[in-house]
Amino acid sequence: MQDFVNAINDWVWSPALIYLCLLVGLYFSIRGRFLQVRHFGRMIRLLMDGKSTDQGVSSFQALAMSLAGRVGTGNIAGVATAITFGGPGALFWMWMVAFLGASTAFVESTLAQIYKERDDKGFFIGGPAYYFEKALGQKWYAVLFAISAIAACGLLLPGVQANSIAEAMNNSLGIAPSISAAVIAALLGFIIFGGVKRIASSAELIVPFMALAYIIVAIVIIIMHIGQLPDVLALIFRSAFGMDSTFGAVLGLAIQWGVKRGVYSNEAGQGTGPHPSAAAEVSHPAKQGLVQAFSVYVDTLFVCSATGFMLIITGMYNVQDPANKEAFLYQGVRGVAAGPGYVQTAMENIMPGFGAVFVAVALFFFAFTTIMAYYYIAETNIRYLTRTVKLNWAIPVLKVVILFVVIYSCLKTADLAWALGDLGVGLMAWLNIIGILFLQKPAFAALRDYEAQIKQGKDPIYDARANGVHNAPVWDEISAKYRKEFGEHPNHDRFAP
Repeated sequence: MQDFVNAINDWVWSPALIYLCLLVGLYFSIRGRFLQVRHFGRMIRLLMDGKSTDQGVSSFQALAMSLAGRVGTGNIAGVATAITFGGPGALFWMWMVAFLGASTAFVESTLAQIYKERDDKGFFIGGPAYYFEKALGQKWYAVLFAISAIAACGLLLPGVQANSIAEAMNNSLGIAPSISAAVIAALLGFIIFGGVKRIASSAELIVPFMALAYIIVAIVIIIMHIGQLPDVLALIFRSAFGMDSTFGAVLGLAIQWGVKRGVYSNEAGQGTGPHPSAAAEVSHPAKQGLVQAFSVYVDTLFVCSATGFMLIITGMYNVQDPANKEAFLYQGVRGVAAGPGYVQTAMENIMPGFGAVFVAVALFFFAFTTIMAYYYIAETNIRYLTRTVKLNWAIPVLKVVILFVVIYSCLKTADLAWALGDLGVGLMAWLNIIGILFLQKPAFAALRDYEAQIKQGKDPIYDARANGVHNAPVWDEISAKYRKEFGEHPNHDRFAP
């Protein structure tokens, strides 16, 4: 099974996907005039924009749901494996894919807002399958993405998160994987049977607290070793471009693993972020697009960097020799498999009696909320597929399946779990990135509309028809609501030639 999955991954994660992620991010950045830099301050202000209603969640709740999916085991175990196979330079390429990927996240999340719908309970719902059908006009492509998303988020990806929790708990607290499996399944069942509102509320409570706590502890460790920071940064940059004598042999792998783990971690372009983005209630799609662009920064530039700096500063990492997988170009940890064990070892050496336990707890919450987000994404795509064909059994079956996957993965080896997770990420990324390349026009039109209204001193309201979008009826209702609230009147000709 392991060999079969690895063989498929070699094709899915070929250099073509690596460069596609980077080049599309660069193209969107240039077309958006580097919106991820120009609107950075506005991104932060928009976090508190909007409020939760009976139809949708607030911008912050949507951000928390998105971060629940982004901030997971990839931020701890994923960084460790990237450095193991790509050297310290892999961290630079994670930063690069995050910086460029912020513009990709803006495009996909804005599209999700533009083409969102209401489900049978009146909640906002959307994602790539919805915008592929409505904007691309290709139902078969939308169905293909939906099936891929259900397979990835319902079957392939949750196992990585659950396995990392079990491994970390066993390493630091001696808790048997079977116990971890039972606890995770019980908590997850309670939340996913409560619906999207319970998922949003849980993410809003857990994610900001744990992310902030993890970053603070990492900053403390970095400050304790502040004299080493310039050398660490120099090592990262030298390794990223093959200029380090020790790590020159892994230059190509630094790019490959940096992009691979960067996409896995921050999910920019993968097609998962648009699902919670569509659930937000805002007056303009670009607002949520900017918020989601900021979430990529939080994930990679803050949380992943914290992990990478801790590992490199303390020297608690290994780098495998690509010519001999039994040998190492650098070995700072012995008897520990690449993954959360590196981070636990690094932190435990600095904070004895606290470090390993803290990493285990942080990883539990990061990974657990990611599993919640995966469930929501899989359910959203099932709802897409069953809009016309009612399959009342599909969502209950999904709940049972994801609980089974969590339990099973806690008891199995990490290598297979990671390989399956990589496969799920790669399949979704191929479909979504190619799709949004053809659909970028409405997203950038929305950005220009947003910026034009900001210059006029307005709180922007989106008029779909004025922006050339004629199959987004939900926005007629939303814009009317906000015009009444803001005291404005529609003007469908304001952007006419």
